[in-house]
Amino acid sequence: MIRTPIIAVLCALAATLAAGPAAAAPLPKYVGQCALTRVKRVETRLEDGVTHVPIEGSGSAVEFVNGGYQVSYDNVAAVERSHPGDRVKMCLVAIPRHCPPGDARGRRYRTTNLRTHQSWTLDDSEHGCGGA
Repeated sequence: MIRTPIIAVLCALAATLAAGPAAAAPLPKYVGQCALTRVKRVETRLEDGVTHVPIEGSGSAVEFVNGGYQVSYDNVAAVERSHPGDRVKMCLVAIPRHCPPGDARGRRYRTTNLRTHQSWTLDDSEHGCGGA
């Protein structure tokens, strides 16, 4: 009797994990809130503006299917080991204060890649709110 509900729960969980971008939760809005999503693209921070060739050594950047983005001036090994489609858990850890109206840059997320089990903490933009 217990097996039926457990099997149903496991099947639902497997279907959710196998689902594509539609399974991505929106970005967290409050500090401490987390969301599951997937890696959309791993890239360098900069690319050539004409040929769109990545500029090695310019830092790491990662885009997520839920619209999230993280970037660093440093090369972040945990980011660079990630692949499109990897499931990740993104947790909002900081929101800047005293920002100009309409400038929401500088949110900091702690992200864990559920395939590699590696984590990183980066901002959603190269500059915080009110910056360049």
